Amino acid sequence: MLEATVSFSGEMNIIVGLEGSNFWRENAGERGIGEENGVSDLSSLPESCISEIISLTSLTDACRATAISSAFKSAADSDTVWEKFLPSDYTEILSRSVTPVVYSTKKELYFRLCDTPILLDGGNLSFILNKWSGKKCYMIRARGLSIVWGDTPQYWRWTSLPESRFSEVAELQAVCWLAIGGMMQTQMLSPKTIYAAYLVFKIGEKNFGLAVQSKASVRFVEESHEGAEVLNNTVYLELPERIGGLRRRVSRLPTGWRPQRRVDGWMEIKLGEFFNDHGDYGEVEMQFNEIKHGHWKSGLIVEGIELRPKE
Repeated sequence: MLEATVSFSGEMNIIVGLEGSNFWRENAGERGIGEENGVSDLSSLPESCISEIISLTSLTDACRATAISSAFKSAADSDTVWEKFLPSDYTEILSRSVTPVVYSTKKELYFRLCDTPILLDGGNLSFILNKWSGKKCYMIRARGLSIVWGDTPQYWRWTSLPESRFSEVAELQAVCWLAIGGMMQTQMLSPKTIYAAYLVFKIGEKNFGLAVQSKASVRFVEESHEGAEVLNNTVYLELPERIGGLRRRVSRLPTGWRPQRRVDGWMEIKLGEFFNDHGDYGEVEMQFNEIKHGHWKSGLIVEGIELRPKE
C-alpha cells in the first residue's frame, strides 16, 4: 500500500491509502504528484481521479470536499464517490421497495434513504440508512413478529395509526402472559457492525399493569456462534409510579433498558446487542417477555422491533 498526504486547498487534510502503487503512478506520477512530493495539490488531476481518491475517504470528508472548489464539488458529488457509501446490495434492496424510489444521482439516493424509511417486502419491513455511517437499519413490523395470542381478538387487536410507518400495529387488550419475539437474517445487515435491537411501542391512554419488571434478550439461533447477548436483561415498558426503593433502582438502570422517546414520537426499549461479523451467522432472535408475575396487562401498542448500529 502506498500512502500519500493530500491537501485540499488548505481546507482539509486527509491520508489516502491506495492499494498498490500502479494507480498512483498512472494517474498522478506523470504530473509530478507522487510520494516524493509529500503534500501535493490535486487540482491538476482529472475529475475521475479526484472522485476515486475522495471515494477512499470518509463520508464526512466527501461532504467537506464540496466546499473547496467547483472542481472538487463536482468530483465529490459524483456517482463514483456516493456509490461507495451505499450498501453493496442497494439495488437488490430497492427492487424490494413497495413504491419506486426515484433519484437522479447516487448522492440524492443516499440521502433519500437516510431521511425517510422505505417499506420492503410488501410492507413487512422498513429500511433506512444511518446518515453518518451508511450502515443498514431495519424494522420488523408487528405483523412480522411472534406475539403470543396475537391472533386472538380477546387479547390483541390489530389496528392502524396515522403516525406509524406500517399499515397496522398490534394493540394489547388484556393478557397476563406477554411474550413478543422477532427474527432477522444476519446477511441482510451491515458486516463488521455492533447492532442493538429495540422494541418500538406506545402506551395507550387506557392502560394498566405495564410498569413491571420485564425481560429481554438477543441471541443467535445457531448457538455455536458467539457475540450476541443471551442474558435476560431487565427492562421496563413504563416506569413505576410510586416513589421508593423500586423507583430508585429503575432510575439507575442503563438508559437503553428504560423507555426512551424517539424522534418519530414512539417509545423504545433496548432488547440487547450483537456483533454481526460477516453476516454468516444465520438468524438472530430478539425476545421481550413478562411472564413471571402473572399480572394482567393492557394498553401496549407495538409497532415493531428495530435493528440499528449501536451508537
